[in-house]
Amino acid sequence: MPAERPVPPLIAGERETLRGFLDFHRATLAMKCDGLSDEELRQQSMPPSTLSLLGLVRHMAEVERTWFRIVVNREDAPLVWSDRRDYQVAYDATTATRTEAFDAWQREVEHARRIEREAASLDAVVHSERWGKDVTLRLVMTHVLLEYARHNGHADLLREGVDGTVGA
Repeated sequence: MPAERPVPPLIAGERETLRGFLDFHRATLAMKCDGLSDEELRQQSMPPSTLSLLGLVRHMAEVERTWFRIVVNREDAPLVWSDRRDYQVAYDATTATRTEAFDAWQREVEHARRIEREAASLDAVVHSERWGKDVTLRLVMTHVLLEYARHNGHADLLREGVDGTVGA
């Protein structure tokens, strides 16, 4: 993913605004990882947490896959790193590489973008098995956007811990 962040639209419809902020936050995560080695990307935060930047990238690949492929598109797809739908497996990046994680994440982002573009509207209703409720594409996009925003806060702290780099 490019480390340059697109500027979300200041005046746009709801769908374009959600797309813009999703792409902004996707690029923010990539930017937080930019210029680091595999070893630095695997560096964990303070114990007992095993969180790392590479773990976040892997986790967000799972988030994109789950919400867009499995929930919205109703694909029967296993998670990228777990066939038991264990989301914690993605966080374990101890043997992961930048190439492996970023390639998987990029594939999921591109797939998610296609699914979203092909949906008739933000009002499209899908069923979330995990929540046991029907939800709209609007909710899915908002939820994924909030996942990125929260985890980009983690990425800020992780990057600062790796090499002292701060700021968005």
